[in-house]
Amino acid sequence: MSQAQTQGSNSFILTITLVATLGGLLFGYDTAVINGAIEALKVFFVTPLESDHALALQVIGEYKIIISLCFVVVSLLVSSFMFRMYGKKKGMIYSGIVIVAGIIIWYTQFWVSVNEISENTLNSINGFTISSAIIGCIIGGSIGGYVSQNIGRKRGLVLAAVLFIISAIGSAMPEIMNVFGAGTITSFIFYRIIGGMGVGIASMLSPMYIAEIAPANIRGKLVSWNQFAIIFGMLVVYFVNYIIASSGDDGWLNEIGWRYMFASETIPATIFLVLLYFVPETPRFLIMKSREEEAKTLLNKIVGSEKAPGLLVDIKESLKENNAPWLTFGGLIIVIGILLSVFQQFVGINVVLYYASEIFRNMGSDTDTSLLQTILVGAINLIFTVLAIYTVDRFGRKPLMMIGGIGMGICMFALGFAFYFNQLGLVALFAMLGYVAFFAMSWGPVTWVLLSEIFPNSIRSAMSMAVAAQWIANMIVSWTFPMMNDNSWLTNQFNHGFTYWLYGAMGLLSALFVWKVVPETKGKTLEEMGRLWKK
Repeated sequence: MSQAQTQGSNSFILTITLVATLGGLLFGYDTAVINGAIEALKVFFVTPLESDHALALQVIGEYKIIISLCFVVVSLLVSSFMFRMYGKKKGMIYSGIVIVAGIIIWYTQFWVSVNEISENTLNSINGFTISSAIIGCIIGGSIGGYVSQNIGRKRGLVLAAVLFIISAIGSAMPEIMNVFGAGTITSFIFYRIIGGMGVGIASMLSPMYIAEIAPANIRGKLVSWNQFAIIFGMLVVYFVNYIIASSGDDGWLNEIGWRYMFASETIPATIFLVLLYFVPETPRFLIMKSREEEAKTLLNKIVGSEKAPGLLVDIKESLKENNAPWLTFGGLIIVIGILLSVFQQFVGINVVLYYASEIFRNMGSDTDTSLLQTILVGAINLIFTVLAIYTVDRFGRKPLMMIGGIGMGICMFALGFAFYFNQLGLVALFAMLGYVAFFAMSWGPVTWVLLSEIFPNSIRSAMSMAVAAQWIANMIVSWTFPMMNDNSWLTNQFNHGFTYWLYGAMGLLSALFVWKVVPETKGKTLEEMGRLWKK
């Protein structure tokens, strides 16, 4: 391959990678847009329930119905995973166990307990309103495998862009877009769930698309750009939120301003939708659909005419067992994928990203100052993500993940003690920024690199199980944080420090898990990973 051809190939790969990473940008934008609106949403949706008994009873009734439907959907999705792993007979048994366990948990822990207007009920409604998009993320992540296998990686991203646009408009105008005649808060939650479905699909398909396009020697770097785009999207929306919040007083923000925050998502979502028209489908999906000539032409552009024929043969060989049972390569790969996803969330990152402004307010900052400090969090996140991009293919995946886990654990324990001893000055600020830095250089981007690499071609759709597990873990963390952080007893005992100690312990456990269980994938082709697991 001549130097000119190499430069042309690199430019082509970089261009389509940048378009695919816009899915990551919207992922970050959508998940962080809530940050600037947390207090406004509480004032607009939840605070009126304290004084309006009839409205509170209506909202509690609708809330119980929404949660019940979510339990049903998640149970069905988990059951579908059981069929994919164990086949029809065993899948039926394990699905039954999952559904029965779900019904027991739903009835005893939720249905009979949420019947009166109390501090815990209002905190629960507030937490669910803020984190409701994650229900959609669970759904989107769960069906991501089906979408990628049937309509393709590219069209799946198109679907995600459309869902982003619908969600942005509906979330900004829940009264006008209320198609069910339910309460305004229910309409808002519905459109946040729609947006979450887009996030869930994009969170799986963007790194998958990049991994299937990228040559093995730079795949880690290119997939890490997806995480950079996620963080960049968050940083952009932090600025957008700050500008909007600065445009009026708190009364205006609580009534009108938060709507502009959600509506602003239509701009990047529309740009993403238009640019997707100009990118190709991945060679692996083209071969899967017997479009071999298109795949060959594309591989020539990506790796050159000398390497393309050999890679084409490898891909065809790996796809002979397309849509194979997920346990074809044993259960360890599934366990690793799920635990990578769960640990990425249980270390508490989305508490920092969703509730950063709230945490800074607990430190004593006013609204404008807390939003400025949130921008600082986004900037640190971005800078250290770039560090990961330039080291993940040089040092490998495991060293970064272990260093990050230990660093996050130490910083979270320090932040917890800062709250406990009420020393909320520079020590707390540096502990939070240090935590974000360690996450950004390790578990943020590298988890997605590993998830896009460890699943062989014949069970690539199993990645959807790991992505769904990630969003379920995200939901648990995001929903329970305000319940723990605002709990009167825990606050009196630990002064907001307890939750951060919990996340610190998870950071240390995550490092141990990577050290003992996770294989190194640096420099291996996706086809070589299949041979590794067969051993």
